[in-house]
Amino acid sequence: MIWSCKKFDALSPDELYAILQLRAEVFVVEQDCVFLDADNRDQDAHHVMGFEENKLMAYSRILRPGISYVESSIGRVVTSPKVRNRGVGKILMEKSIEALYSLYGNIPIRIGAQYYLKDFYASFGFKSTGDIYLEDGIQHIIMLLEK
Repeated sequence: MIWSCKKFDALSPDELYAILQLRAEVFVVEQDCVFLDADNRDQDAHHVMGFEENKLMAYSRILRPGISYVESSIGRVVTSPKVRNRGVGKILMEKSIEALYSLYGNIPIRIGAQYYLKDFYASFGFKSTGDIYLEDGIQHIIMLLEK
């Protein structure tokens, strides 16, 4: 898998299309969740992408402090169904955390995690900081990684 991290303005039209396509495939179609994915945060984000055979298989976006939360954030974490159960999600999170620290230093990272993935994020050191809440009909929980 070939990994890269790019600011929004550096994305090619094909990369942007692949990002939007993968997010729609998983978040809208697979998870049967109708929501507005284009939230005007992508333009302020860095985008972590993992390509295999020229197809986007893994993606996340990194937000600097003050965009989603007071802290920095990693969101829209997604892997293609084609690469599930191969450890790609773990590599994606490792790459995302590494990229965030490279960009902003070793600062706290706050995420709004889908609740069923709580243990996955806990394996990276994220800790729950609140109660379960519903976002777009899916249970979520706020988690924080402090260095």
